[in-house]
Amino acid sequence: MSRDLILKERWELLVEKLSAKFADGDPLELDAIIYLIGVQELGQFHRSFKKDEKINLMHIAICRLLEPFGYYEFDFFDEEGWPHYLIKEPLPPLKSGEQSVLMKEAIVDYFIEKEFIQ
Repeated sequence: MSRDLILKERWELLVEKLSAKFADGDPLELDAIIYLIGVQELGQFHRSFKKDEKINLMHIAICRLLEPFGYYEFDFFDEEGWPHYLIKEPLPPLKSGEQSVLMKEAIVDYFIEKEFIQ
């Protein structure tokens, strides 16, 4: 089976599972899944976040997701428990579709690592 087809199948399974768990079955968009990963990485599950904190959560998620690809490296947790990352290598210029595929691949890898999907 081709790599793209495997990614597509895993992505659809992941969206189905996450949507059932967090959105009453309504399909979650890519940004919503990135946000959930940010909350997971921060570990502060039972609180409300301000708009700027939500943006920071998505940034945390993107850094964490792209860390295994060599773009970011974890640096430290601040006094409030927020993780901080260093840029190791700038992202190459990617078209919108290429960005989406990279993020989906990184998200699928993340949830395989967390043993949420196989």
